[in-house]
Amino acid sequence: MNPQQLFDLFATTGTFSSCSPLGAGLINDTFVVQTKEVTAPDYLLQRINHRIFQNVAMMQENIFRVTSHLRTKLEQRGDNTDRKVLTMIPTKDGQLFYFDGDSYWRFMLFIPDTISVEDVTETSAYDAGRAFGQFQMDLSDLQGEPLGETIPNFHNMEFRLQQFFDAVVNDPVKRAKNVVDLIDEIEKRAYDLCLPERLYREGKLQKRINHCDTKVNNMLFDKDGKFLCVIDLDTVMPGFVLSDIGDFIRTAANTGAEDDENLDNVSLNMSIFKAYTKGYLETATFLTPLEKSLLPFGGRLLTYMQTVRFLTDYINGDIYYKTKHPEHNLQRTKAQFKLLQSIEKHIDEMNAFIALCK
Repeated sequence: MNPQQLFDLFATTGTFSSCSPLGAGLINDTFVVQTKEVTAPDYLLQRINHRIFQNVAMMQENIFRVTSHLRTKLEQRGDNTDRKVLTMIPTKDGQLFYFDGDSYWRFMLFIPDTISVEDVTETSAYDAGRAFGQFQMDLSDLQGEPLGETIPNFHNMEFRLQQFFDAVVNDPVKRAKNVVDLIDEIEKRAYDLCLPERLYREGKLQKRINHCDTKVNNMLFDKDGKFLCVIDLDTVMPGFVLSDIGDFIRTAANTGAEDDENLDNVSLNMSIFKAYTKGYLETATFLTPLEKSLLPFGGRLLTYMQTVRFLTDYINGDIYYKTKHPEHNLQRTKAQFKLLQSIEKHIDEMNAFIALCK
């Protein structure tokens, strides 16, 4: 369907004027729909990647519940609900998405005069920590049934390891012999890195609502650089708080690239870790003592998990991640493993910093 036909199906206001692509998202296709009237809002139109998000109805219901709850929290604080939380636009018959027989579509209000950032500084890391901590804090009392898992077992370490061990045993393209040392490194850490699942079964660690994609570019700022709201809510679902801090450490506190060819570039940036953690602990006041003490472990966990996932895909013949050359997943594996080793070297320093934070 064309954008104007979609516009007319949703509970939009104003008159359709134009539609243009926005950004270069790796998962969904995003467009800005502009209206003719100055008094009418503009909109974001997205085509949802239903190959990744296979239960669109459940995902959209998650987002509706989350944004509605966040809006209530903002109202209670007397804050701006138009610019500090995403607003979903239903179809004219009250649905949260439209399926045209081929693609799933959704509309949201476009928040004007905003910017996003890509480069991570100590300042932006601190802002991100506060933002994601407040996000989790505001959702810590969401009532009703638990949110659904938009990607089942997304951050389940036991599940990822089972995928890995299956790949090693099956060895479909006969690559396992090339990575015996890496397989050994993963196997010897496997028990320790499945700690959260064991603690959960023992009733010592709970699942909370996580963003599950805690990158600085998943935040909107106003043009003065002041934080407005967290965006990209497709992966918001239950999990351990270690996931959100861990993913930020893995991506933002890496001095090198995720697939760096030069492993000498790769190490943990402690300044970024400290800035994010300081901001996070200022707002995430719901944490139990155990959760707080395990935050550095989160960085180790998510980096190990990504090492496992890249190596699994390499052994399986590159069937999940897009690759630029035959050894790309192996290159990624080695870079992630180097970061993991750096985190392990800094773990005492990380733990000491957490202990000093109030």
